[in-house]
Amino acid sequence: METYPNEFLRFGTVGAPQTARESGTPAAILHMRELGMSHLEIAWTQSVRVTDETCALIKATSEKAGISLSVHAPYFINLNSQTEELMTKSDARLLAAARAGFKAGAYDIVFHPGSYHSQPPEQVYERCKQKLIEITGILREEGVEVTLRPETMGKGAMFGTLDETIQLARDVPGIMPCIDWAHLHARTGDGSFNSYDEFADALKRVRDGLGEDGLKRMHFHMSSIAYTAKGEKEHVPLNEGDMRYRELLQAFIDFGVGGTVGVEAPLPFHTADALTLQATYRRLLKKGEELEQIAD
Repeated sequence: METYPNEFLRFGTVGAPQTARESGTPAAILHMRELGMSHLEIAWTQSVRVTDETCALIKATSEKAGISLSVHAPYFINLNSQTEELMTKSDARLLAAARAGFKAGAYDIVFHPGSYHSQPPEQVYERCKQKLIEITGILREEGVEVTLRPETMGKGAMFGTLDETIQLARDVPGIMPCIDWAHLHARTGDGSFNSYDEFADALKRVRDGLGEDGLKRMHFHMSSIAYTAKGEKEHVPLNEGDMRYRELLQAFIDFGVGGTVGVEAPLPFHTADALTLQATYRRLLKKGEELEQIAD
């Protein structure tokens, strides 16, 4: 695999790339290496049904291939569930994703944090914070060394603004954001949050809240997205949406952002969009290096 010494971000797909010739996570990992990418987010979005033996194979394959892993936990997680039964099921899903992910060699566990249910955001924040204190405590006692990453959400009715996820990371050890840039764009409902200045402001907020080290340990989702006045509608291919991804990638470079990028796109654009984003990032890096050499 070709190496890029000044590259701080690792790119891959969320879920197995559709160009993989065989099914299963180990095959997807090996295909990511063939494609020249370096990350895979395992999509356990419906349920976590994987044996310890399969987890061991996933881990061994990723380590040999040099592919980092994250996990997208089941969609049916809600830190603000309204009944005890629903909350118990939600907790179990997040804990299962973390436990299995750790066995598989994934150290970042992404999840959708929940809904406001028409309650005051401040009240929902406190409930979500206490729930995450409880869950991270359980995982620490078990020796499950993962980072739980609440994702920024694409609708105003959903808990998960950028500031909420940053504050959770400040308040709860073992928590870091998963910033979905398309969701933040769609959440506005008016086409804003889609310029270099707005991207830079978001990264400044991350730096102010989590420090330079926080900027070096980021996990992002990237795609283009369709939206209405109420927010997210659906993910779309890069060439069909209005996401200014070049400006976003340039902001990553200018702020020295490091970590991993999981690319979400509908078939058949899944692999192509991930490769496009990685190639654009590398092109912008090279262009910046050339300008520095001219200046010197």
